[in-house]
Amino acid sequence: MRIQSEQYREALLSHVYAVAPVDFNSPVVSCDCLAHMYGNAADHPERQRRYPSDMTDAEWLAVRPLLPTPSWLEGRGGQPEGYCHRQMLDAIRYLVAGGISWRSMPADFPHWARVYAFFRRWRESGLVAEFHDRLRGKVREREGREAEPTAGIIDAQSVKAAASVPAASRGFDGGKLINGRKRHIVTDCLGLLLVVAVTAANIGDREAAVGLLRRLRELHRDICLVWADGGYTGALIDWCRHKLAFALEVVKRTDDMEGFVVLPRRWVVERTLGWLMHSRRLCRDYETLTATSEAMIQWPMITRMSRRLARPRPCGRH
Repeated sequence: MRIQSEQYREALLSHVYAVAPVDFNSPVVSCDCLAHMYGNAADHPERQRRYPSDMTDAEWLAVRPLLPTPSWLEGRGGQPEGYCHRQMLDAIRYLVAGGISWRSMPADFPHWARVYAFFRRWRESGLVAEFHDRLRGKVREREGREAEPTAGIIDAQSVKAAASVPAASRGFDGGKLINGRKRHIVTDCLGLLLVVAVTAANIGDREAAVGLLRRLRELHRDICLVWADGGYTGALIDWCRHKLAFALEVVKRTDDMEGFVVLPRRWVVERTLGWLMHSRRLCRDYETLTATSEAMIQWPMITRMSRRLARPRPCGRH
């Protein structure tokens, strides 16, 4: 462990992502996040990492260059932060994985109100999506693919809503017999999230797909094909062809299929929905705002991709 710690410290000092040399606020370089380097975080003691959701040193080295630069560092307003970015990321990962409430944040993390303020600022500024998309591009390149996908898979998932979800943004899904919300997602062929939208559960798949696929076209100009299940048939196929200039191909079950059958392409997005349910915060929708629900869906994907980037490359791959 001591050898690994020394190797990490050497890597930390040789890969500092700063715009210029800087004097640290602490005699001991415990972290190279921008809050430690330029902010006031160095006065806070280093936190001992103890939870399964905490980032390893290998993960931090992989994601650190992809973190959005704070606005105060680029002269766009705001004050230097007083809390370590790595601790903030670990705190949000802990909350999503463990399904706790904000006020139940363990004492070894920054105060829950500071963590929530960080989460809300990133959500409102679009930094969660920016960080997520940077990670996705790196994972795709690591797998030998282009950073931008050319095909996707669409699906939806209904989940029960907690009492904290207002009546205006919840509904009853008659097909699944669920009173709550519905998550509409599009993934690439690796199962990585491209776009997400959260609606009331009574909103139909085709109705929600109009806005979701329009946003997919705006964010990913190279998309030329999207696979879907039988819930997306009808006029939506022609609308995608004429309005969005890509093909929507429906993968249906045949009449001779019995029981559980793995369908081509559709299993990829269904696996992603299964990945999301590994996070206890997502087993039920607890969020007042649908925008917060969408951010909560992006965070476990951020964790999954950062772990994937930190994983050693298989032999024979470059």
